[in-house]
Amino acid sequence: MGIYLNPDSDRYERLCNSPIFVDKSLLIKYTNQIINTENNCICVSRPRRFGKSTDANMLVAYYSKGTNSKDLFNTLNINHYPSFLEHLNKHNMIHLNIQDFLSTTNSIDEMLVKINRMILKDLKFEFKDVITETGIIDAFNEVYAYTKNKFIFIIDEWDCIFREFKEDKTAQETYLDFLRSLLKDKNYIEMCYMTGILPIKKYGTHRERRSNI
Repeated sequence: MGIYLNPDSDRYERLCNSPIFVDKSLLIKYTNQIINTENNCICVSRPRRFGKSTDANMLVAYYSKGTNSKDLFNTLNINHYPSFLEHLNKHNMIHLNIQDFLSTTNSIDEMLVKINRMILKDLKFEFKDVITETGIIDAFNEVYAYTKNKFIFIIDEWDCIFREFKEDKTAQETYLDFLRSLLKDKNYIEMCYMTGILPIKKYGTHRERRSNI
């Protein structure tokens, strides 16, 4: 269990213990169906205060190998479906909130360096026997090549770059290049679930497809 690799379920547990709680666990029924398929990348674009981060934390609590969340989900609607136990806490999980990285750095380049450093630290702790590279994309490729381990990526606030750097096209393209290199057509990706308030569209020379639930 690390900070970004296979985190625990504490955030979702606090929500479940709150006086007001809405069971949205049937989202898991859908995401279970797309794991390891051609349609395994989702972007949920909705206005603020629509529970996007809450849903992301639920998926982390459900899939992450770094926790045992059976008791959290036993009373929720997803418990009635056959795929519930098949995927419960069975997956390697990478959970990133891009806004958290952006708020503690001063530029896109600095932010990407920090993301690389922090994820690589977790990967080396868990897969120290196979990682020789100093970049996370090569490190993920090494983990998959030698262990066949795959990963689910949950990326919250993916689009904060476009709000904070509205006029900086170079910064936007640098960030999109990073996401494309990390996520596009990679064997180590089981599923990618991203949240934001902006629809995915064409930015500069980049083309991305919008996908909503």
